Amino acid sequence: MAEKQRILIVDDDSNIAELISLYLIKECYDTEIVGDGEEALRVFPEFKPHLVLLDLMLPGMDGYQVCQKIRSSSQTPIIMLSAKGEVFDKVLGLELGADDYMIKPFDSKELVARVKAVLRRYQSLPAQAAARADQQGDYVEYTDLIVNLTNYSVIYMGHSIEMPPKELELLYFLASSPNQVFTREQLLDHIWGYEYIGDTRTVDVHIKRLREKIKDHSGWALTTVWGIGYKFEVKR
Repeated sequence: MAEKQRILIVDDDSNIAELISLYLIKECYDTEIVGDGEEALRVFPEFKPHLVLLDLMLPGMDGYQVCQKIRSSSQTPIIMLSAKGEVFDKVLGLELGADDYMIKPFDSKELVARVKAVLRRYQSLPAQAAARADQQGDYVEYTDLIVNLTNYSVIYMGHSIEMPPKELELLYFLASSPNQVFTREQLLDHIWGYEYIGDTRTVDVHIKRLREKIKDHSGWALTTVWGIGYKFEVKR
């Protein structure tokens, strides 16, 4: 029998947490509920969740801080839950490494759909890497930059750069088609898949993260094509 996937629910509202747990147990997930950030970080390495549902407004250490701590050592997918629906809050959550963001109150069916979609994306990474390696080669190389999709590594200026899977896949995809312009919608479709429940701001956030790690080079650059999208520009 296949092992059940584990979901860590971090929410100080016990009623909401129990309700979420019931929805997920009904879908054959194992769940663990914790009520604050410190406990979440203590339980995380023991429970080894496949996904974390993380409320932002927690007592003591808030959800943003918990997300940062988890991201410093793990790429386990995180869906943030919050009553705050402002664009700033969503963007900040994504910049800190969250994979999705849901606004309370939310529909139980949508929550389960998003959990399944995020888990499906992460489970498919090895298969995606193999398929792309067969079609396009397993790495792209430019002066001072090597992006390897087979082992998910980036070498920049002779140094290894730590990068979450989606950032690396986005960089690889753009660098594999130098000077070709892609719209945000095309990048969402290619990297996140048509099932992704999100908006094009996700692409902007990931490009911003890439630019913080990979600076423009004299021979190439990640370029914004205003009003359209992005391209990996190779300077001739």
